[in-house]
Amino acid sequence: MLDKFHDECGVVGVFGNSEAANLVYLGLYSLQHRGQESAGIVSSRRGKLHLEVGMGKVADIFHDDRLQRLEGHMALGHNRYSTAGDSALHNAQPCLINYSEGSLALAHNGNLVNAVSIRKELVSTGSIFQSTNDSEVIVHLMAQAKDDSFVDRAATALKQVKGAFSLLLMTEDEIIAARDPQGFRPLCLGKLDSSYIVASESCVFDLIEGEFIREIEPGELLLINKDGLTSYFPFQKTQTKQCVFEHIYFSRPDSFLFNQSVYESRKATGRALAQEHPADVDLIVPVPDSGVISALGFAEESGIPYEMGLIRNHYVGRTFIEPQSQIRDFGVKVKLNAVKPVIKGKRVAIIDDSIVRGTTSRKIVKMIREAGAKEIHLRISSPPILYSCFYGIDTPTRNELIASNQDLEGIRKFLEADSVQYISIEKLLSVFSDPKEKFCTACFDGNYPVKIEDKESDIEQLNLFMSGQ
Repeated sequence: MLDKFHDECGVVGVFGNSEAANLVYLGLYSLQHRGQESAGIVSSRRGKLHLEVGMGKVADIFHDDRLQRLEGHMALGHNRYSTAGDSALHNAQPCLINYSEGSLALAHNGNLVNAVSIRKELVSTGSIFQSTNDSEVIVHLMAQAKDDSFVDRAATALKQVKGAFSLLLMTEDEIIAARDPQGFRPLCLGKLDSSYIVASESCVFDLIEGEFIREIEPGELLLINKDGLTSYFPFQKTQTKQCVFEHIYFSRPDSFLFNQSVYESRKATGRALAQEHPADVDLIVPVPDSGVISALGFAEESGIPYEMGLIRNHYVGRTFIEPQSQIRDFGVKVKLNAVKPVIKGKRVAIIDDSIVRGTTSRKIVKMIREAGAKEIHLRISSPPILYSCFYGIDTPTRNELIASNQDLEGIRKFLEADSVQYISIEKLLSVFSDPKEKFCTACFDGNYPVKIEDKESDIEQLNLFMSGQ
């Protein structure tokens, strides 16, 4: 949808399989929801790394001829949505560099909050950057590290960066999977026969018929080579702060992360929302696809019928040509349409996962009103978004967030709904098996677990290297 938090990125790595690049390719399909701007795969064969990248979706980039060039028993891949750096081919990942110790590839999901200052220091000592994304500072720090081993160089580099990173590093014969000490973003370990797979979400293992083993621990650095798996914990231990929005919206419902099924947590959130803010209505209608599962929970808890009163067109690309004759709200209408026989004459509760700017929600309310609804009540399965995220999610600045500038009544009036209610932070966190202290809720309460060192302003930090400086 037009008015949502944007997904971050997805990473996949395979070690010890003759079809490594093909398995990574399939894994990127499973993670397409995490980034649609670019994709890339790097493989290792006979002591050399080979990289193929392109702009667009996985299916548009990788054809037989490209995959055939990606031979070898190990590979890693990346789907990108730019949270730092502009959308261009030179920012596509994996990053690949050659330095004194050989070749090094990196695929990163997250955002580094001190990348600007590190980049300036590296440039002052002679480093030449090929991209404008924050991830490249890691490979430069590794290239400058004086340590003898791959693991030690990685630890030295990652100790210098702050923020969110769930990443894969690859040399000609080894892979490292690493997760930041707070564990903001997910990273999972799986196995297929005798080969190992690392991916952002467990749904990757289902597609390739692999086995989910466990999640990479916060602060863990996992070395994968011919000797198997070796875990290191080189970072100072700190409080886990996993991103609650992974369960609210980002991750696929069929994934298992942060010790819990995403599907089950979303359904439980809908139940909790119905308990906290019931609605005296005739129908429960989800905003597809983001509100579908929580709406199921809301309907079950409330005993009110569930109907697909909004239908989504799944065949709309990222861009489309608007007709010359002006059609009001065309951008939303081309993606969603109300089912008039379902809605007409009914009091309707619309369930969605979040409201960001409010512009799309306002158009949806208008669409349902025009379809004949008697009353429209919005119920939102996340708390009001009051603050920007700096840990790997592309969010608007605070002055663009409707809940940061309007009280509940102001939001209701802007959306032209009969009522609007959000789940509370406490009620939301009550649905998880992990204790509430393990979740990052900074976008709701402004309690940032890691200091934003480069934050001269919201705009500068949220668009980290847009100027290429």
